[in-house]
Amino acid sequence: MPNLLPSPNKLITTITKMTKTNPSAPYQTGVSTRLAARSQTLTTQTSGLAPSHLQANLLVLPARYAPSFRLLCRRNPVPCPLIAQSSHPGSFSQLTSYLRPTSPSNPAPIKLAWDIDLRRDAPKYIVYRDGEPVEEVHDLESHWGPDHVGFLIGCSYSFEEALSNAGLPPRHTVQGRNVAMYRTTVPLLPAGVFTGGTYVVSMRPYRVEDVERVREITRRYVATHGEPIAWGWEGMRRLGIEDIGKPDWGDVPLMGDGEGVFGEGKEDGVVPVFWGCGVTPQEAVMKAGLEGVVMGHAPGHMIVLDVKDHEVFGGAVKSR
Repeated sequence: MPNLLPSPNKLITTITKMTKTNPSAPYQTGVSTRLAARSQTLTTQTSGLAPSHLQANLLVLPARYAPSFRLLCRRNPVPCPLIAQSSHPGSFSQLTSYLRPTSPSNPAPIKLAWDIDLRRDAPKYIVYRDGEPVEEVHDLESHWGPDHVGFLIGCSYSFEEALSNAGLPPRHTVQGRNVAMYRTTVPLLPAGVFTGGTYVVSMRPYRVEDVERVREITRRYVATHGEPIAWGWEGMRRLGIEDIGKPDWGDVPLMGDGEGVFGEGKEDGVVPVFWGCGVTPQEAVMKAGLEGVVMGHAPGHMIVLDVKDHEVFGGAVKSR
């Protein structure tokens, strides 16, 4: 299939002009969002951008850790759904895709993006050295070496448009905020050098009577974490989360009216709903204390792909 996209320079010029009049208008496709991040026109979180396009978390490791990480993903597919990796060490623009459509008549891997640079296409990154975060940057060009391998992990932002289309928009998207993310005490299955890791989860509040519909909608999005792993206040405690108002990453969750912090007993009939989260691999890196330079997206600041949800997961969700 030929690449019919406009040149990157032309798209960047268009994005810059549109952003001055409407900040969200230019980010309706994967390529426009990536190029905006690449030019550092876009430096904020990506929830709600490029509706229906898949978004991905990023982890970049020295090649010696790549086999252990692939095994970690296979053993822990809910928080770590691996969808692609660098085609060879050092590559930031050529990917091997593991994503396949649900249709049995077309088993070939799906091409994720026509023009991608893993070093520059997320709005913000975190650099780790010897397992510790040391720097936040807007590109990785000075850190990415010939021995680094990039991995893309499915992101739950990918099903937020489906929830919105069903009349169940995630609260943080309505409020223009980043999703809240939390460490848990749920252990990951160990894999090679990765030991002692635990799940990270994202949280979206919903009314109790809507939880089953939310589960139904997100269930098919297996490559982007799928349905929730826990919900309700007892579910929160089973995950080992003590205070919903104190996330480890992202923005503090607010009540529906935007006034005050969301919490137990503050909104009748509204409960937290938790999904596996693609920040889990970065938490695993810190727990494992990996030597050398490791890189990842800043939580909430994803790489937006060209592939759309219906190409992977089937037809659109109908509202009720």
